[in-house]
Amino acid sequence: MRWLALILALALAPPLHAAELEVAPGPGALALAIAGASPGDVLILREGTYAGPVTVDRPLTISGPEGAVVDGVGQGSVVTIAAADVTLHGFTVTGSGTQNEDLDSGVKILKGADRARIEGLSLVDNMHGIDVHGGRDAQVVRNGIVGRQNTRMNERGNGIYVWNSPGTLLDGNYIRYGRDGIFSNASADSIYRNNIMRDLRFAVHFMYTKNTEVSGNVSVGNHLGFAIMFSDRAKILYNRSLGDREHGLMLNYANNADVSGNLVRGGTKKCLFIYNAHKNLIWDNRFEDCGIGIHFTAGSERNVLTGNAFIDNREQVKYVGTRDMEWSHESRGNYWSDHPAFDLNGDGMADSFYRPNDLMDQVLWSQPAASLLIGSPAVQLVRWSQRDFPATMPGGVRDSAPLMQPLILPVPSAILAYEAEVAGRWAEGTYDDIDIDTIAAH
Repeated sequence: MRWLALILALALAPPLHAAELEVAPGPGALALAIAGASPGDVLILREGTYAGPVTVDRPLTISGPEGAVVDGVGQGSVVTIAAADVTLHGFTVTGSGTQNEDLDSGVKILKGADRARIEGLSLVDNMHGIDVHGGRDAQVVRNGIVGRQNTRMNERGNGIYVWNSPGTLLDGNYIRYGRDGIFSNASADSIYRNNIMRDLRFAVHFMYTKNTEVSGNVSVGNHLGFAIMFSDRAKILYNRSLGDREHGLMLNYANNADVSGNLVRGGTKKCLFIYNAHKNLIWDNRFEDCGIGIHFTAGSERNVLTGNAFIDNREQVKYVGTRDMEWSHESRGNYWSDHPAFDLNGDGMADSFYRPNDLMDQVLWSQPAASLLIGSPAVQLVRWSQRDFPATMPGGVRDSAPLMQPLILPVPSAILAYEAEVAGRWAEGTYDDIDIDTIAAH
């Protein structure tokens, strides 16, 4: 057994001959340097242009300044990582191919290429910025990713694509342009935090992802902020959706999520859209200045909403259903800016319940032409009777313990500047080429 332990220790130990090797630019220089390097070596790039594509097939560190540029000249993925324990640091990667079906990328991490670390790269003008495609425990940290703008948005690639890659850490990346900022598909047990995403279709897009945390991220001026779809046990914590177009946050066939500390504001059509999503805990979020504060539909059940603030939304709640829904938990409800409430005993809770919708709202949602009668005596009579005789009210949302004060969720000054840049972006006639409400397009 002692011999076996010694053999394992020698196999796992770093090679004694690891060296730092300087690589000068030139035709085929980087590919030759990789081919001649030993496991554990550090390749240091000088400023200049290096021809790609290249494949890293052994444990190496490749480092260089931003002025060291690896250019794929439009052929496939620029840097492919095909071995475990590879680190890329500091340099620029550009010029991937244009084949979306092949997931042409600036950096591609293959299955078996575990524990890759991609740090401080500048990835510019690639189809996909980074494709984590099966490698486990990848770390993608503090990279700048600027995607393409020369095609329709749905035909571009993603900033970071994570497929079947458990343990992935995406931390502190800046992603702009392209299709989705982070697209996580059939993956699990990962953390995506502190990333800034601008001018995209979706900032974060989940499909069949489970047990993954999305925290401290910022979505500014995107078509949709955070789309959690067909996923389980997501943690959506302390994110900011500012000036996004359609939905700040969407839970679509998403179950058992913890949604807390998020801010959505800035003219979005729907702050929060819940579609056939169950057993989610939605608490201490702030939903402000949207067309609809929360759109709740498709039989979503056993969700808890408490401690949220709904502020100055043109329609606070759109509940499509006939069941009675209680939106308070353990005698703590939500704050509603349109609730003319009093708190005579000073316990922080309103003395009267809040009910956002009545029978006429449901009629108008199902029969928009009825809006022509909105000011008629008949409609006013129906609303008066429901107010004075609650037994005539249909099933719907009720908050039995509304809060008197909203929670405050601060935004850093640098992010406020980004928010100011996109103010008014989604005025009539400036929409892009996609239809967010077409679920099949997601």
